[in-house]
Amino acid sequence: VETPVLQPLYGGALARPFTTHHNALDLGDLLGVDGTAFRSRRGELSLRVEDFTLLAKSLRPPPEKHHGLQDVETRFRRRELDLMASEEARGLFVTRAKVVSAVRRHLDDAGFVEVETPVLQPLYGGALARPFTTHHNELDRTLYLRIATELYLKRCIVGGLERVYELGKDFRNEGVSYKHNPEFTMLEFYEAYADYSDAARRLEELVATTAEQAGLSAEGRRGGIDFGAPWRRVTLRDAIAEQTGVDVLADRERDALAAAIGDRLPTTDRTWPQLVDDLLSKFVEPELHEPTFVVDYPVELSPFAKAHRSEDGLVERWEAFCGGMEIANAFTELNDPDEQRARFEAQARLATAGDEEAQPYDEVFVEALEHGMPPTAGVGLGIDRLVMALTGRRSIREVVLFPAMRD
Repeated sequence: VETPVLQPLYGGALARPFTTHHNALDLGDLLGVDGTAFRSRRGELSLRVEDFTLLAKSLRPPPEKHHGLQDVETRFRRRELDLMASEEARGLFVTRAKVVSAVRRHLDDAGFVEVETPVLQPLYGGALARPFTTHHNELDRTLYLRIATELYLKRCIVGGLERVYELGKDFRNEGVSYKHNPEFTMLEFYEAYADYSDAARRLEELVATTAEQAGLSAEGRRGGIDFGAPWRRVTLRDAIAEQTGVDVLADRERDALAAAIGDRLPTTDRTWPQLVDDLLSKFVEPELHEPTFVVDYPVELSPFAKAHRSEDGLVERWEAFCGGMEIANAFTELNDPDEQRARFEAQARLATAGDEEAQPYDEVFVEALEHGMPPTAGVGLGIDRLVMALTGRRSIREVVLFPAMRD
């Protein structure tokens, strides 16, 4: 039973006016009360009311306190009612705020500089995704809501800011699911003179520190995932082969890979990189419950990652998974402008073949690389999914205050 901090006691000279107004008061009305605090015979903290003021009138009844909102759709569409009725819901979003603060604190303490880059961009880039488009009336041009901050942050690295990060909203015009919301909170951080192995260690430290500072121990949180280092490492090739028997690197042509997949997935109108990504997302990702780095991706899936130092056709990239979903992505960043130009040209060919998520050619970014970018590691961490993993929630709509909903 929830015990109020203060239990108001109306009596004495106030009894008559309170009784007079009582019929005009409803459950949910907000009152300002003046009086004297004391303890009742049961030792409960109470307030002897001397005066009160109606601060706000509740014209609609509040949700039932003990059982909360039972309809899930109403909880997400009318979050204010969910917060009003559920102490657990309020606590979850306080925890989310602590996670965000802890992430920033960890990076600040490590010498990273927080920057802000454009949300409206003349070219979208930094991820394989479809953008939202809008029109700037004064400039009479099409602009895109950013799908990632990557290219601008690497231009900061070129300019001499050797450790940078941005934490904010990205937007992707894609499906809505238990792990996808069209607008989402993303952290990206970049570090000069580091590679993807350094980035993996930094992410392990960041997540462990964030969990500790937000008061989310493995024993005390729902789901009980242990984020202690080191996390498991497995190559993308081995991860897919373990779950499907398909060797994606042995079938580097689109038709050969489609034949190897057979009827396990739709293959019509899917490019080779899309088929590899489909195998990963449909068969591997749901099985990765404990924190795991899937490493060493084909170059076709990673237009901004540096070529692998010892494996032809691969790049130095990993994705981090836990709780059956991806939470982070990282590269040793490509810093060769000629190779980057060739990668953009390959993306243009994929776009011609029907890949709506292919990267557009960004000549300004290539020119920035021509000034020289030091060896750099970059990480993108989904904050919404991190909160899901740390709190044991199974839907992104649980951890976003006002998620996108279907009509």
